[in-house]
Amino acid sequence: MKLAVFLGVIAAVFLYLITLYNALINLKHQLTQSWANIDVILKQRHDELPKLVEVCRQYAQFEQETLTQVMAARGAVADSARARDPEALGAAEGRLHGLISQLYAVVEAYPALQADQQFSQLSARISQLEEALADRRELYNEAVKLHNARIEQFPDVLLARLFHFPPARPLRFAAAETRDVDMKALFARD
Repeated sequence: MKLAVFLGVIAAVFLYLITLYNALINLKHQLTQSWANIDVILKQRHDELPKLVEVCRQYAQFEQETLTQVMAARGAVADSARARDPEALGAAEGRLHGLISQLYAVVEAYPALQADQQFSQLSARISQLEEALADRRELYNEAVKLHNARIEQFPDVLLARLFHFPPARPLRFAAAETRDVDMKALFARD
């Protein structure tokens, strides 16, 4: 009888540990899926930005410097996303967001460009992607929070350390890079 109780307790503990491990694996996969969702949006925007830049470039007097900076920032975002580095991606994304805002501010000086149907469509598409990216970032950061909380809680922390579940880093954009564009400064370049 005592042996049966002992084996029952051992089996219950073993099943409990399996349940904890599977929960940690589930959180790990949610984190991976959340990052993949961000990556999809980044790739879509990555494909749309050159089209927008090309439409702007068709207007001969449009500022080349702004277009060049947007394309360089686009490359930095792609590199950071490929490296799966949330800190570098956050900084690069913040810079790109600021440059896109600057691009739209400069467009204000070109009424013909604003009226261009292709520009309007691309601009709307990029705005939709920006909103989707913000939503995906929020979901990713929630997955990071759940993952990190779980691997720090007892008894999960024991399994997390045993099986090397590292903490995840949230995706944050620098406040300086996401602030509104100073319109006066943009048009005071003369």
